[in-house]
Amino acid sequence: MSVVPVVDLTPWRSGDRAGRRQVATDVDRALCEVGFLQVTGHRVSAALVDCVREEARSFFAGPPATKAEVACFPGGRGWVPPGTTAGAAGGPDLLAPDLTESFGFGPEQVPPGLRGTAEEEWFGPNAWPAGTPCLRPAATAFGDRCAVVADELLRVLALALDLDDDFFGPGSAAGAWHAGLHWYPARERIGSVAPGQMRIGPHTDGGTLTLTDREPGLGCLQVRALDGEWADVPAVPGALTVSVGDLLARWTGDRWRSAPHRVLPPPVELPTEELLSLRYTHEPDPRTVVERLPTAAAGPTRYEPVTAGRFRRDRTATVPVG
Repeated sequence: MSVVPVVDLTPWRSGDRAGRRQVATDVDRALCEVGFLQVTGHRVSAALVDCVREEARSFFAGPPATKAEVACFPGGRGWVPPGTTAGAAGGPDLLAPDLTESFGFGPEQVPPGLRGTAEEEWFGPNAWPAGTPCLRPAATAFGDRCAVVADELLRVLALALDLDDDFFGPGSAAGAWHAGLHWYPARERIGSVAPGQMRIGPHTDGGTLTLTDREPGLGCLQVRALDGEWADVPAVPGALTVSVGDLLARWTGDRWRSAPHRVLPPPVELPTEELLSLRYTHEPDPRTVVERLPTAAAGPTRYEPVTAGRFRRDRTATVPVG
C-alpha cells in the first residue's frame, strides 16, 4: 500500500456477514502491509473530541507552576513537562528532547483478583488539575468511548484470523489502558530546534492498538514503510488513526506490523502551528498470556510466552527519558 488506508466500520455493525468479513479483510491487509489504518464510522463523537481539546488547551496554556502540581514521569498519570521524553536526533547515540508536553491518565479501579499483586501498579488514582475541572469528565468520556472502539476492532481482528470473537479479550473492563493528551507547541513558542529534533522522535507503541484523534498540520505524523522510507499519514477529518502496538505484533508472530513512526518538528514555514493529539492505547488484562495463536493465519513465532503485564513492565523500563 502506498498510503494509509481508510476503513469504514459501519458495515461491521450492519449484521451482514459479507460486510463484516470485508471489514476484517481490509483491516488485516492494512496492518500486515502498513501497521496503520484510519477508521471512520466509529463511536467517538466530534463534539466530545472538541470538548476535550478545548479543556486540554486551557490546561496546557496555564502557568508551569500550576501544571507542576500534577507533574509525573513519562508514561505516568498527570503532566509530563517539555524536555522530559527523548527521541533520536542526529543518530542512535544522540538524544534530544521531544518537542511536546502531555497529560496522561488511566483506569482507576483495580479489577477483582489483581489487588495485592504486582499488576495492581497499572491501576490507581489519576492526578487531575484543579484549575481545569471540566478536563476530568471530558477526558474520561473520551477514554470510555475509545475503549468501545478498541474492543470492536479487536473483534474485527479476531475474525480476520478466524479466532473466537472475544479471543483478544472479553472487553476493556480489566484492561490496563493508558490515554494521553499530547500538545505540540508552535515554533514561535519553542524557539530554536536542534537538527533532527522532532515533536516525537521515531518509536513504536506498546500495547495492542493505539487510537489517535489528530489535527491536520505540516508537522505531521509519518510512518516508516516496508521499504524503509518515511510516509506521511494524512489526518482524515473525523477518522481515528489506528496503529499496531508491540504486544499485538508479538502476539501474531509479526503478521501485523508495529511500525516505527514519528511526528515532524514544528514547520519553519508556519511558525504559529500548534497541534493537539488525543491518544488511547489499549492494554489487555495484565494476566493475559501472550503466546502463539491457535490459528494457521498467524504462523510460527520466535517469541516465548509472556504475560501482558510483564511485557509492559519490561518495555517501560527501556523508555528513553531526557
